[in-house]
Amino acid sequence: MKAFLKKYPLSLLVIAAVLFLSLFNPPKTKLDDVTFIDKIAHLAMYGGLELVIWFEYLRSHSQINVKKIILLAIMAPIALGGLIELVQMYLTTNRSGEWADFAADSIGVLLGAVAGNYQLRRWVKKRN
Repeated sequence: MKAFLKKYPLSLLVIAAVLFLSLFNPPKTKLDDVTFIDKIAHLAMYGGLELVIWFEYLRSHSQINVKKIILLAIMAPIALGGLIELVQMYLTTNRSGEWADFAADSIGVLLGAVAGNYQLRRWVKKRN
């Protein structure tokens, strides 16, 4: 567990931020009038989380383990998004769980995975 904490501190920090942002009661802003702003926020949070996971994975591993990437870097964030939507639906009074939010989470993870695999991998290879 200690090794995991050393390899993925930023990922854990981003996960904590996603949990906080998903469960707190956001203030009203002018952005509330922007169409699909909530979905854009979900896409950005989970895409960003995915990029951080990829960055830390590539930084600490010399080769890519496809099974580990699929399970821990893709399926786990998607499951986190689904779990948070269930928590919002059943355990909070100020938030609601939505299938569209879960879809935006999943799309963000997949876009982040594509960007991580193709762009970050090249960047990390150049630095090493």
